[in-house]
This record gives sequence, structure tokens and C-alpha cells, in this order.
Amino acid sequence: MAYHDLTDADTAVADRRPKASSTTVLVSRRESFNAAHQLRDPGRSDEENQRLFGNCAYLHGHNYVLEVVVAGEIQDATGYVLDLKQLSDVICRRVIQDVDHRNLNTDVPWLQGRIPTAENLALAFWERIRSELPGPPVGDRQELGRSW
Repeated sequence: MAYHDLTDADTAVADRRPKASSTTVLVSRRESFNAAHQLRDPGRSDEENQRLFGNCAYLHGHNYVLEVVVAGEIQDATGYVLDLKQLSDVICRRVIQDVDHRNLNTDVPWLQGRIPTAENLALAFWERIRSELPGPPVGDRQELGRSW
């Protein structure tokens, strides 16, 4: 990934001058939650699950941090790529309120049928929030990690 010198862009925004060129800026929001899970494939034996997932095959808990990164151009009217309070509200409403202090295997209907690995959680969480983020979809859906 190429990095751009933001010095001129920052000065243009601060001085309210038109930007000479577009610069993509990444912003992120972190939210935390606590949840229990077990990594277990119901189609496999207890021994096979133990071999695949080790101690994670047993019910246990984590303190999770969910970080959502969006990219875009700074809007002239606001100075934002995206209002981070709006992003926080979407993350909390669409994900955190459903998963905090829950068993991810049994208490979250939209996670049913998924082994709750970090990777599967990232995909499920993105599916929950992407429709509420501004920006054009890529094809008929937005890609994980890509916004506008």
C-alpha cells in the first residue's frame, strides 16, 4: 500500500481551501464486548474437535475488541470521512448489543451455523454493519475491509 503525504491535505482542510487532489484517509472505531464461545464443529466427534481446536473446543470466554476501519475522502462540508459517532452507533446497534455477555454459539441467532472463530465473527459482523455505511457497494455487495 502506498502512503500519501497528508501535509497539504491537512493544511487545505484547516484553511478551508479546496483540495488540489483527492486523498484517501482511513479512520477507525473500536468497541469492546465480552462473550463466551466454543470452537466446535457439530458434525465432528468430540475427539476430532479437540484435535482441531485444542482447549478452544471447550466453552470459554474472551474480552473482544472489534475495530472497524473505513476509507474515503474527507468531506468538504464536515471535515469527516465518516462521523465516528455514527459508526459507533451502527456497530453497537447491529453487533455489540447482540453479542455482549452472550454465548456466541447459542445466544445469537444470526451466528447460528457458524463456528465462532475470529475470522467468522469478522465476516458476520461486517455483514451486519455494511448496509448501514455510506458508499457504493462493490458489485452487489461491499467487500470485507472496503468501504467507499
